[in-house]
Amino acid sequence: MNKDVIYIEPEDDITDIITKIEKKKKKIVALVPPKKAGVFRSVVNIKLISKVGITAEKTIVLVTTDPSIIKLAAATKIPVTKNLQTPPAIPTADVEIEETSEEELADEPEEETVEPKEIEEQPEEDEDEPEEKSTKKDKKAKKAEKKARKSKKDDEESGNPLVNWIKNHKVTAIFGSVVTLALIGFLVWAFVFAPAATVTLEIKTESNNFAENVTFTTNASEENAAEGKFYLQEKKVETVSEVNFEATGQKNKGERASGEVTVMAIISYKGGTKVINTGDTFTYNGLSYKADGSVTMSFNGENDSVCSNVNDKITLEEFKKQGCRIYAKVKVTATAPGAAYNISAQNTGWNTTADVVVSSDSAMTGGTDDIVTVVEQIDIEKAKEQLKSTNEGESKEKLFNEIGDSMLIIEGSFAQDTPAAVAVPAAGEEVKEGDRPVLKATTTASVYAIDKTKMEEFIKEKAK
Repeated sequence: MNKDVIYIEPEDDITDIITKIEKKKKKIVALVPPKKAGVFRSVVNIKLISKVGITAEKTIVLVTTDPSIIKLAAATKIPVTKNLQTPPAIPTADVEIEETSEEELADEPEEETVEPKEIEEQPEEDEDEPEEKSTKKDKKAKKAEKKARKSKKDDEESGNPLVNWIKNHKVTAIFGSVVTLALIGFLVWAFVFAPAATVTLEIKTESNNFAENVTFTTNASEENAAEGKFYLQEKKVETVSEVNFEATGQKNKGERASGEVTVMAIISYKGGTKVINTGDTFTYNGLSYKADGSVTMSFNGENDSVCSNVNDKITLEEFKKQGCRIYAKVKVTATAPGAAYNISAQNTGWNTTADVVVSSDSAMTGGTDDIVTVVEQIDIEKAKEQLKSTNEGESKEKLFNEIGDSMLIIEGSFAQDTPAAVAVPAAGEEVKEGDRPVLKATTTASVYAIDKTKMEEFIKEKAK
């Protein structure tokens, strides 16, 4: 049968040893203590090792020649072997089993070095095997036994290892608690987006923890530190600053082309009216022009001289079918500047928002190009981010210094806002050659904090 060998480090405590045993997969686990291993001088620790072996269904073997450890192993029925080549056996002790204090370990002789070899496969232990006996006990062992008995009595009176640890490590426990609370406060703010929330507080030392519910409020009158309800205060500081940025927009400040289009309206033979309104759009090949003024075309049903198709000497029946066709000239101007709007006369290809047929007998002229750089809104937004990044470190340091050490700062709630930023030139305006636009703003930095003294008092009280 295969087995595992665990070499115990001098700094390992009983929790570390139990964890290592539980992680092993073999049924036989050999523990090799180091020289002067204080953790193996406690009968409580040996009993815990024996118990974890039973729970994990593993056979625990101690590899040692230390008389004190052998006597403790005899009391808990743990097999012992002097090295990894010798078959293990359950030792016996005819004297009372007591503990040796860690202070006396420095005076004990060093154990013989155990070579890291595997334990040979052994059959199940027989309780009738010859028992090894310890026949000598010097004065140092007796003194160690007295101190061990007193240490054991103190451990039994405490009853709770967590309470003992907290009593001996108050500063560490409080510091860990404060850091944990700061992290929890940030999570509350970041994920709930509200000034009040209920969270579960877990304070972790080494292998133990406790949990308490705490609540935050922005109403000072509702604070009750004894019950875990703390006033969440918002601290702010303002910083006036500015930053130069690049303008990326372009604008054509040239002249707009203009001209004239011909429209034909078809009116019922009974009479009617068609109106071209100011601003009606006429489009050719993606280039848009707007009517400079309104034009009205009407037929009263009698005076057909206004109808151009009458001159074609059509019959009455044909006139009723065709309707009265009236032509008119409409002056138009391009919707944007640029030489691209200068086009020749075009009899077809026009579209319009008015219910007429459009053509042009003359060219559109007068359009010119004058491209300048202008500020875009997206340039201003980028400048705001640049300003925020530039001022963050300065604003943060200034704000935290103003708060001081009396408050527990929820650093994750730190935020900056630049709502009143003003760009010069403004969006859409020209930036003269050689100049750079500037963004001026008042940046407001804010953070949430709680009274550190009240939080520490709450933790101390709950730690009891």
